[in-house]
Amino acid sequence: MATKTVLFSKGRIHDVVARPLAKFVDERGWLAELFRSDELDAGVVPVMAYISMTLPGVVRGPHEHVEQTDYFCFIGPSNFKVYLWDNRLDSPSYGIKQLLFAGADAPLLLIVPPGIVHAYKNVGIEQGIVFNAPNRLYAGVGKKSPVDEIRHEEMAGSPFILD
Repeated sequence: MATKTVLFSKGRIHDVVARPLAKFVDERGWLAELFRSDELDAGVVPVMAYISMTLPGVVRGPHEHVEQTDYFCFIGPSNFKVYLWDNRLDSPSYGIKQLLFAGADAPLLLIVPPGIVHAYKNVGIEQGIVFNAPNRLYAGVGKKSPVDEIRHEEMAGSPFILD
């Protein structure tokens, strides 16, 4: 985690993977592959999965992880504005802020490595569903370890501001 105050500039963040999710449509509806182990580096292969529902206008984050990589899939039925800040002192894109749009209008797979502060806001008018398959268990095996999360939304003077 960075220890000094940074003025973040817009750009692309090193090591973040953002890839459109392909929808395969037929007479029944559609299908999208959310992840395939043959398309992932071994270090980011998921160990658990969950979905969350976010109400219109609601923000989740900003927060970051020390060890965990998040593997998000934004699939709808709403749309999200996704905020990313590179807070890794040793990164070539340290100090960069990246903004993405994802969801029903642009299904997106997003891999967020440790040290990338992230947040998302449901900017649609419907409840939004997000799938996440992180590479670490929440609170460790048996939920007996500290949660790997630094919650910047609770910090006074946080530089991680959503526009």
